[in-house]
Amino acid sequence: MIETILIDDEADGREALKLAIERYCPDITLLGEYATPEAGLEAIKTLRPDLVFLDVQMPGMSGFDLLQKVSPVTFEVIFVSAYDRYAIKAIKFSALDYLLKPIDIDELIQAVNRAKTRMDQKQSHFPVQSILNNIQTQSGKIERLAVPSLEGIDFFDTEDIIFCKADGNYTLIFLTNQQTKMVSRNLKDFENLLSDSGFCRVHHSFLINLRHVQRYIKGEGGFVILTDEHHVDISRRKKEEFLALLDRL
Repeated sequence: MIETILIDDEADGREALKLAIERYCPDITLLGEYATPEAGLEAIKTLRPDLVFLDVQMPGMSGFDLLQKVSPVTFEVIFVSAYDRYAIKAIKFSALDYLLKPIDIDELIQAVNRAKTRMDQKQSHFPVQSILNNIQTQSGKIERLAVPSLEGIDFFDTEDIIFCKADGNYTLIFLTNQQTKMVSRNLKDFENLLSDSGFCRVHHSFLINLRHVQRYIKGEGGFVILTDEHHVDISRRKKEEFLALLDRL
């Protein structure tokens, strides 16, 4: 059985999730439900659950703030939230699960099954740690990107990323130290997470850091010369967006 707690400041939300779990998730034993992040944090320390359903937005302490106070994170997390596009970008990038309110039963069952699989395979909890690094600063920009890998977490200062190139379901990251890293995330994942941090998807295969644009050459779409001397084509449909973003720098 998967020992579980719920942490959500909304009584209706807790009750709805509790009833759905009791009816549709027979592998879960519910140890308790908590209305404040402070009470939930204490429950994590004393009960040591296998799984935590955690509301993202709570007064006084967000779900992410709560996780920052837990070291090490030894449990699976399923986030629960009303729509928050910044949080959801980071959650998806870190390959974690989230449920939007009101809870969809099929999505609940799928999220629990994925958590159970990770527990059965004794997978690490690095994705939880990586998401804490990928939540934007108050300026809305990510300064240090954390990418979960099989061995742990790879960290990249975003200012050191010149561009990213699609390679099937993988992405090649080109860095200022002339190194190239391949990571198991597709380019769309990087676009979703970094689009508010000075990056632009200029082509179906390329996401560039606008701070590393050295020169723009006009044309139907044109192309850019980056600081590492790479030439990257700008697709015709992306040209207007690219030039507009470039003007804002």
